[in-house]
Amino acid sequence: MALAPLWAELGIPSDYATFRNLTLQVEAGMGELVSVAPDGDFPPILLTVPAAAAWASMHHAAAGAGITLIPVSGFRSVARQGEIIREKLARGLNLPDILRLVAAPGYSEHHTGRAIDITAPDDPPLEAGFAQTSAFEWLQAHARDFGFTLSFPPGNPHGIAYEPWHWLWQP
Repeated sequence: MALAPLWAELGIPSDYATFRNLTLQVEAGMGELVSVAPDGDFPPILLTVPAAAAWASMHHAAAGAGITLIPVSGFRSVARQGEIIREKLARGLNLPDILRLVAAPGYSEHHTGRAIDITAPDDPPLEAGFAQTSAFEWLQAHARDFGFTLSFPPGNPHGIAYEPWHWLWQP
């Protein structure tokens, strides 16, 4: 998908990537992705095969420590990223605020199939309160052992809001 027309439609400034210090993310092909969601979850939560294997190992290790990690989202296409921004604009949010919460199409780590959003039981998904859970504490101590890093800590250089739930697998 061509980014320039989509960005023009959404009103994303041409210097966005430079201003946010973000790099273009290559969209994974559907043939590279597998579901990591519990059976029957729809829509499926997809990761690339290697990221899914790392997630399975991490998920298993956490369970062995009495920690429940629940996947919320994985792969997201460039087109879907555009839809998310359109939905937020339609709800009356302004673009600068949206772009502090959601990366512009082409720049979301979710495009790669290596990013996963995680929650815990009794924790609302995609909320900063996740940082107060034992699941987050476990992830901070152990996620690196499985190749996962927290992409958007407080005060990150991208100007993206703190996302304690968002973890990227880096081979």
